[in-house]
Amino acid sequence: MKYTQLGSSDLMVSNICMGTMTFGQQNSQQEAHQQLDYALDQGINFIDTAEMYPVPPRENTAYSTETIVGNWVKNKPRDKIILATKAAGSSRGMPWVRDGEHAFNSTNLNNAVEGSLKRLQTDYIDLYQLHWPERNTPMFGQYLFDPVHEREFTAFVETLEALSGLVKEGKIRHIGLSNEWPWGLMQFLNASEREGLPRVVSMQNAYNLINRTYDSSLREMGYRENVPLLAYSPMAFGHLSAKYINDPKAQGRVNDFDGFAQRYEKPSVGPAIKAYSNLAEELSTTPATLALAFTYSRWFCASTIIGATNMDQLKENINAVNFEWSEEIEQAIEAVHLKFFNPAP
Repeated sequence: MKYTQLGSSDLMVSNICMGTMTFGQQNSQQEAHQQLDYALDQGINFIDTAEMYPVPPRENTAYSTETIVGNWVKNKPRDKIILATKAAGSSRGMPWVRDGEHAFNSTNLNNAVEGSLKRLQTDYIDLYQLHWPERNTPMFGQYLFDPVHEREFTAFVETLEALSGLVKEGKIRHIGLSNEWPWGLMQFLNASEREGLPRVVSMQNAYNLINRTYDSSLREMGYRENVPLLAYSPMAFGHLSAKYINDPKAQGRVNDFDGFAQRYEKPSVGPAIKAYSNLAEELSTTPATLALAFTYSRWFCASTIIGATNMDQLKENINAVNFEWSEEIEQAIEAVHLKFFNPAP
């Protein structure tokens, strides 16, 4: 396992991060703790969760993932674990999360942090992230900005001031963004520099072989501003294992939850996955290993967030870090990418 300094923070994160969005819905607490134990044994020191998890979000399961993670963390050496969680933003509904009070202002963020600390059974959160922008902007499979949907949103300075107070109180150590776009990142960075407020240290966005929006929208900015990527959905909800190509009715989140994977229901997704699957066969590896090795090999990605519903999947996901990447493989990947350019933005 390799470890990388997360942006301008003092956090040294493993290049694999343990995702938890299945805990409490597809995985029981016992299964979740087994996964976390194995991940820790493999050198993974970075765990990512969110107050609204598990996903898909439901009233009867909200908060349960943090509770499951907290029941595990309380029995582990806290200073050896980098714990990240996220505050749900407005515009996505979910009135059952904090009674629908999701604007990124001081009152709501304080309430969100207090709730997460209690469930996680810890005194501090290492990385606290805004789960998605409060303002009108494309997200979760949308890719076109439309001013018709404009709405009010909390000023960036006000949000940073609220987070700054939580940093001063020792409740959070660093702040990050998620599902964000260039304009939002620059607004936060400019406000931070101008007002002397905490600086964003990471960006958690979807990134995988069939969703490479980050490459053209944020890659240069992340480098120049020292805000690295935390790549989530490296397997594209399991699509990149090619199991749905081989069996459209295969068991998995895509078929278990109606409407869950709209992001990947675009015309070129199937042909692109087939092409990457064929490449994996030529390389004598599995499509899943190739997909994960791709994100693990990105120089701008501080950590890749993986998830699994069983131990076999988890072991393959982690073992993919040992796959030997080469310039020849890079060129082969790019050849497919240029043929099926960013099919699932």
